[in-house]
Amino acid sequence: MATQRTFSILKPDATRRNLTGAINAKIEGAGLRIIAQKRVKWSKANAEAFYAVHKERPFFNDLVAFMTSGPIVMQVLEGENAIAKYREVMGATNPANADAGTIRKEFAESIEANSVHGSDSAENAAAEIALCFKAEEIVG
Repeated sequence: MATQRTFSILKPDATRRNLTGAINAKIEGAGLRIIAQKRVKWSKANAEAFYAVHKERPFFNDLVAFMTSGPIVMQVLEGENAIAKYREVMGATNPANADAGTIRKEFAESIEANSVHGSDSAENAAAEIALCFKAEEIVG
């Protein structure tokens, strides 16, 4: 398997509860390296641009409101098969369906406030990383 990069967001529910370190420990414990990280507060325009693919979905406005409700931590993760590995570490979108030991099972408050986002494909990882980080901010 090849080394890959993927994109991660620690969502406002996680930063509000000061879970950045605990979540990062799970990420690193899974063998992924955090090669870029920054804490930001998204504007409505930032969130709308990031989630543009969901613009026509009924949950879009609630998602934008949630993602702008507090700071987030954006990250670039690197490792063997990083996209699939991070999705495994995150757990199912609905924390009720997430496996024991996953980020969402341990930390999520609800299906929306599920603590983390991770890219679902190599194409989306590349696009999300390019949208949120300058090349010089990524230090492998």
